[in-house]
Amino acid sequence: MATDTNDQLERSVTAVMAELKESRDAVSVRRVFGDPYECDGVTVIPVARVGGGGGGGGGGGQSAEDDPDGGSGSGFGSGFGIGARPVGVYEVRDGKVTWKPAVDAGRLARGGQVLAGIIAVCVTLVLLQRGR
Repeated sequence: MATDTNDQLERSVTAVMAELKESRDAVSVRRVFGDPYECDGVTVIPVARVGGGGGGGGGGGQSAEDDPDGGSGSGFGSGFGIGARPVGVYEVRDGKVTWKPAVDAGRLARGGQVLAGIIAVCVTLVLLQRGR
């Protein structure tokens, strides 16, 4: 019975390690730097910020001697996530390389909303203090 548990544990560990290897391979330089392309004599190389991670788990249970039902329990789980957002492009023109950052309008808008909220709270507090 212990051999079955060890075999199951070994299969679980092997599967988790394979999942982690996949997540490591998914977050590679090929994800950060896109394939270069040429347009009107200018080579453009897109760049993104990429992050990811993975993990896994195992399980356990009671042996046949400890469990009146003859041994039960098991478990396993693994997964990973990846995220990317554009940060800009390298532009190669006439042998010179320049960096062109990407502008994330959504992020700028959210930052503006947060700043407007902070200003509104500050103005409200000042007005409340004057009213005392």
